[in-house]
Amino acid sequence: MKRIALLVVAVALVAGIVAALARTSTRANAEPAPQSAKEVRGATPYAEIKDEPPPKLIVDPPLPDLLAHTPSIVWIQWRVENVHIVPVFGNGALNVSPRVGHLHIQVDDVPWWWADASNINTIDVAGMPPGPHKIRIDLVNANHEVFPGQSKTVTFTIPAPAK
Repeated sequence: MKRIALLVVAVALVAGIVAALARTSTRANAEPAPQSAKEVRGATPYAEIKDEPPPKLIVDPPLPDLLAHTPSIVWIQWRVENVHIVPVFGNGALNVSPRVGHLHIQVDDVPWWWADASNINTIDVAGMPPGPHKIRIDLVNANHEVFPGQSKTVTFTIPAPAK
């Protein structure tokens, strides 16, 4: 009888140790606390940002899946840092904090361009003829002036249709 009681106590002790270790390892492997709203979305628009870092434009190569599609479709994804893309224009908006701006987009050195203040993160151009092309993307302020060093050119080729 003593042996059975001792065995039950030993099993209970081992089960308790295993459960405690499982709880400890779960806590150690727990996901980190969620990031704050400021960390994810940036500063509040209600307070001026002192010494704002310079704006930055990041542009990916075109998504290759639809270049050979008929009609050809060019999708170029982009993102910006330290500037909000909004439809606000003119000298009065140059000193807004956080900083505001938009994109100018020019295709194949044509003499005109278009402004994009939509912030949907993808430039969409359809129906380009086969051959080499380039699209220049400028990150500009509310007065249409390019932020220093924030012009990117993406080159790509639309393949000839299969015969």
